[in-house]
Amino acid sequence: MERDDQLELYGVVADRLKDAHTRVRTLQVPEGVRMALTRKLLVITAAAKHDLADAARRLEWFMNDLDEGRFPVDVHADGTP
Repeated sequence: MERDDQLELYGVVADRLKDAHTRVRTLQVPEGVRMALTRKLLVITAAAKHDLADAARRLEWFMNDLDEGRFPVDVHADGTP
């Protein structure tokens, strides 16, 4: 039973990550902000390999920030602060 729950959570997190990447890709923000958001998503993706529950929480916070329009501080187009 626990394994089924874990597999279901993997599916949910994978679908949410896919949605998050699509949303970030289509945002009308400076390229540096998009790069910072993409880096955050990559960190969450990597975390999912080691601690799925933590990654799910972090992804939820990330999506809430997107919904609220809270983006990283504008950085240069090359990604440097």
